[in-house]
Amino acid sequence: MNGGDKVAAGGVPAGPPQPLDWKFSQVFGERAAGEEVQEVDIISAIEFDKSGDHLATGDRGGRVVLFERTDAKDHGGSRSDLEKMDYSMNRHPEFRYKTEFQSHEPEFDYLKSLEIEEKINKIKWCQTPNDALFLLSTNDKTIKFWKVQEKKVKKISEMNVDPSKATGNGAIATSSSSGNSGPHIANGGPSDRSYSYLSNDFSFPPGGIPSLRLPSVVVSHETSLVARCRRVYAHAHDYHINSISNNSDGETFISADDLRINLWNLEISNQSFNIVDVKPANMEDLTEVITSAEFHPTHCNTLAYSSSKGSIRLVDLRQSALCDSHAKIFQEQETPGSRSFFTEIIASVSDIKFGKEGRYILSRDYMTLKLWDINMDSGPVATFQVHEHLRPKLCDLYENDSIFDKFECCLSGDGLRVATGSYSNLFRVFGCSLGSTEATTLEASKNPMRRQVPTPSRPSRTLGNSISRVVRRGAAENTSVDANGNSFDFTTKLLHLAWHPSENSIACAAANSLYMYYA
Repeated sequence: MNGGDKVAAGGVPAGPPQPLDWKFSQVFGERAAGEEVQEVDIISAIEFDKSGDHLATGDRGGRVVLFERTDAKDHGGSRSDLEKMDYSMNRHPEFRYKTEFQSHEPEFDYLKSLEIEEKINKIKWCQTPNDALFLLSTNDKTIKFWKVQEKKVKKISEMNVDPSKATGNGAIATSSSSGNSGPHIANGGPSDRSYSYLSNDFSFPPGGIPSLRLPSVVVSHETSLVARCRRVYAHAHDYHINSISNNSDGETFISADDLRINLWNLEISNQSFNIVDVKPANMEDLTEVITSAEFHPTHCNTLAYSSSKGSIRLVDLRQSALCDSHAKIFQEQETPGSRSFFTEIIASVSDIKFGKEGRYILSRDYMTLKLWDINMDSGPVATFQVHEHLRPKLCDLYENDSIFDKFECCLSGDGLRVATGSYSNLFRVFGCSLGSTEATTLEASKNPMRRQVPTPSRPSRTLGNSISRVVRRGAAENTSVDANGNSFDFTTKLLHLAWHPSENSIACAAANSLYMYYA
């Protein structure tokens, strides 16, 4: 790392590892050439669970789709440790579609005359005490707590009833509802004998059924996945929710909007505690907003949140109930003479992530990735240029609103690498161990190495060239060409990606398609 850091982001002293050789793994929802993508199908959130065996995506249509890993976790107990290690390093991770459910619907706030989109902003996996899966999903206003569980549908194979002797045209009825477990009688004739499921609504027709006896055989018919909303956390945010984050205590989580961060208990949906409030007494004095927030991975009393001014504040919940003052602030000092109209816009932090051990924080602003050591608030330990070639195009990016795009970032489980997205469905992987020069550009396609872009050999510590001499170029364009002749399309952007918690595997979203890669 630059700045004298002696350890890798995972806290392990190490020399720079070799750059990874990335390969295409699989794609879900790949569109055909020329196929128009529906707005509701565009993926807006991606999240691996803690084990990495499940992956969730949310889209602009309010749906959550779950994927499950299918390749073997252990390749047999008879193999040697060396063979198992070799298999583990070279296996091809594979996921399959598991289920999907409608998490949010479009709403209308009549008090504020405001339409609330169904788009999923964030998904977070929760701790799983049993075989069920638990996750939080949120749109702009409402957070929901979901439980996804397999349910076995049971069926009576023989009912021991003679329909010819039953009065009232009674027949055994079917119910596929997840909570039903007792027989009931439905209207129908003898031909309805195929109706043989169980229901709680047990009733007899007038006169009864003298020949009805206990069923001789009850068998499990099939297994289905059922998603049930356990809690709805609503009416706590005046502004759009941009982040949710689970606490390591397994009991609480936070939700953040532009001006406030609220603390919730998973079991209590009708009240929350406001722990951060940056709203000024006079809204005309507002100078910055909250852009992202996340709990520390192991310290349940610590969280970090970023702002539109490029700062990251570390908060200790033990200090006071309302965390008006921060424990630490991380902000890079502005380079003298570099200030321009765009300085504050591109400094806004769009996403922050803690490293696995919690010592490092990765942040993404418009132009760069920055890695911060929470023990060193003088500046980032490393800065990685994501698309420096776009700096002369900031005027055009401002005119077509691309400069306000919010790119996410992620770290590898071992803390040796970081990744983030860019335009033309490209994403970049950087090595962040001491002395590493790894800077790989990949395209979200079946041939990820197709569009390699030459990059600087070392990550830079500064923001680079001054943008004070930007010249207005007239009408905004949707494409750009860098010094190497590579064209960049501003309409195709890779905003969302996630790194597997324990392996070198990345999932990323390009419009409605989910691409997965491994190294």
